[in-house]
Amino acid sequence: MTSKKYLLAAALIVFIQTIGMAQTDWGWNWKDSSKVPTKSLPQYNEFLNNQTPYPAKPRDQWELGIGVGVPFLASDLSPKAGFGGTVTLRKALNHTFSLRPYFAYYSINGTKKTAVTSPATYNYKHTSSHFGFNLLTSLNTTSYYRGNPKVNIYAITGMEVSSNQLKQDILSNGSYTAYNPSSNSNTISASATKASIFGFNVGMGAALKLSNNVNLAFEVINTLTNYDYLEGYTSNASNAYDAWWYGGLKLNINLGKKSKRIQPLYWINPNNYVYSEINKPSHMKLPKTVLPDGDKDGVTDQFDLEPNTPAGAPVDSHGVSKDTDGDGVPDYKDKEILTSQKCFPVNADGVGTCPEPACCKEVKDLVANLKFAPLVECNIAALPSVQFKGNAKLSADNETVLATAAAKIIANPGCKVKVIGYGSTSKSAQQLSWDRVNAVIRYLVEKQGVSESRFIWSYGQNGDLNTVDLQGTTEDGPNTVPAPHPNLKSKK
Repeated sequence: MTSKKYLLAAALIVFIQTIGMAQTDWGWNWKDSSKVPTKSLPQYNEFLNNQTPYPAKPRDQWELGIGVGVPFLASDLSPKAGFGGTVTLRKALNHTFSLRPYFAYYSINGTKKTAVTSPATYNYKHTSSHFGFNLLTSLNTTSYYRGNPKVNIYAITGMEVSSNQLKQDILSNGSYTAYNPSSNSNTISASATKASIFGFNVGMGAALKLSNNVNLAFEVINTLTNYDYLEGYTSNASNAYDAWWYGGLKLNINLGKKSKRIQPLYWINPNNYVYSEINKPSHMKLPKTVLPDGDKDGVTDQFDLEPNTPAGAPVDSHGVSKDTDGDGVPDYKDKEILTSQKCFPVNADGVGTCPEPACCKEVKDLVANLKFAPLVECNIAALPSVQFKGNAKLSADNETVLATAAAKIIANPGCKVKVIGYGSTSKSAQQLSWDRVNAVIRYLVEKQGVSESRFIWSYGQNGDLNTVDLQGTTEDGPNTVPAPHPNLKSKK
């Protein structure tokens, strides 16, 4: 079971990485003649010389598929899911259609009807070999909004011929014998082996691209036959022919030299060339546009009303140097680009001659005479923690620890002290936390002479219930807090 979990996890990682891969290669380089068949070289040369807009179709690889799955016989009796295997060989006709000959082998078991029937029914075993051709229609290869697909979704249609072998447990003792209608007068006449059963396939498939050479596909196929005795029985109530259902996984591997062939065409979006050429033309012959711009200001000479603007000077759409504040000095010379009009006229550098307002001197003097209160800092060293056992009563050791802390607190009058108690899991824990914080503060105030206004209450925090911490701070906070649950006060 553990190995299966690891296998599924690895498969999921591969799937996520596959989906997340950026599409940078659109399939093949149209300039590479090694992948163009000889008969298409004239078209390739014409395209290369811009004599035709259509590139030559490249050679692409074949695809060999090996799969396993579950066949199911839809018939008049009750079949069980069986075992099946397939071998396929797929070749693209273009980016949408591909042909695929195949061989499939099915093996299933079925159970007889529980009620007495006429003709009689028996448990059976059925094996069959299937030979056929499918036409696969790719539904998502072409896209206008992405590159090559990571998943190939396709419809399946086709024809097949199958050879079938039926065995029955006529004596109901687990001994299966070849079906022989001449020895059982209760059975509809049919031969044990029928080699000319034809079928028509319809189905759907989806292949996940694992790499440029390998993909994993899942398919569901329904095969409609021209025969109603695949299980050796036909119902008087139905004239429908028997039909196969098959669902399975298939590992597909590309065949053919990469130096001579590209990936199968159904993995190549035919719009790749068009959009790549639009985005970054490398084949189109574009006429060279000559629009001289003598002063390099971005406005061509034919539209430039100031053709000799200095390099780097900002200009408007007519090539004229900008003068943002309208003071007559262009911006590239103006040292005060936004001069107020009441400060006009300006000097050669574009700087206005605004008189200093009367209020400005008063404001400057006021700012110069401002005195700021010094910042209050708290440099108190780390304060100890107090450990309680059971109730909120201070032990002699606790009082010794608090006496040492009181000396540090008194020596640092700029600091306040946050007294932190823990215990938030219940009402009794909150009340005990309050009692212990209160005991610490009361001792420091009443026994050590520390001002009560310097303490900040904090109780019921998450932490060790038996600990009360002291912490120096410059923050403000409550120095008195009512008991949360007075009826639960601890007894000293």
